[in-house]
Amino acid sequence: MMHTGAADILIQQGKKLFEAPKRFLKFTNNEKADSLLNDLESFPHAYVLACIMDRQIPAERAWIIPYRISEKIGGFQFPKIHALTQEQIRSLMAEPDPLHRFVDEMSLNFYEAVSLIADRYAGSAANIWADKPSSAELVYRFLEFRGVGQKIGTMAANILARDFKVPLKDYYSIDISVDIQVRRVFERLELVEPASSVERIIYRARSLHPEFPGLLDFPTWEVGRNWCRPSSPNCAGCYLQRACPSAHKHGEAK
Repeated sequence: MMHTGAADILIQQGKKLFEAPKRFLKFTNNEKADSLLNDLESFPHAYVLACIMDRQIPAERAWIIPYRISEKIGGFQFPKIHALTQEQIRSLMAEPDPLHRFVDEMSLNFYEAVSLIADRYAGSAANIWADKPSSAELVYRFLEFRGVGQKIGTMAANILARDFKVPLKDYYSIDISVDIQVRRVFERLELVEPASSVERIIYRARSLHPEFPGLLDFPTWEVGRNWCRPSSPNCAGCYLQRACPSAHKHGEAK
């Protein structure tokens, strides 16, 4: 049986984030790196490239890659990174310490992304979203970058809409980005059955909030990371405890 009470709470949390004023986002533990990523006016490509780097390593380590490269080359202006060859980018990512687990693959993704921004978006990544596209078009544009799949494409669009307050025509096609945190919370809330496919989790979120499924994304991830841990979950500290069937089953909700 699906329990929608907790889902309603997650949706309300998502709406609060979406309707809140724009704020400075902390992607890493480095203030200078975060300043670069938050500057969509001067360095929109830093945000896009960080999204592309976010694969199979801790998020904080992936998102700091543009800043680490900027340190090595003395800035992150687009003409400066566009002038780099693929081999130069690989060297920057590989030495002296690898910036990513998969240097060869991700340096190629980085290089191809810079080329795409130059050729299709006149050297400004902000043109990816400047024309107030539909959510489907925005996600599609991210999917055109090498190495970007549904998870990263929807994540990138969601952050732009939810946190950077970039206006879009609609939000229907911004889905939840399924990771281990989202999966655990959806299963423990009995919104999906255990071991459900990624597609089932995505479509459950769509059924819960069709006009903007991605509203559930950050609140669900946050619950999974902070309270709904794999073992010894802190049900008492979680704002979902009274609506969570798993907490009640274990006698932890008061």
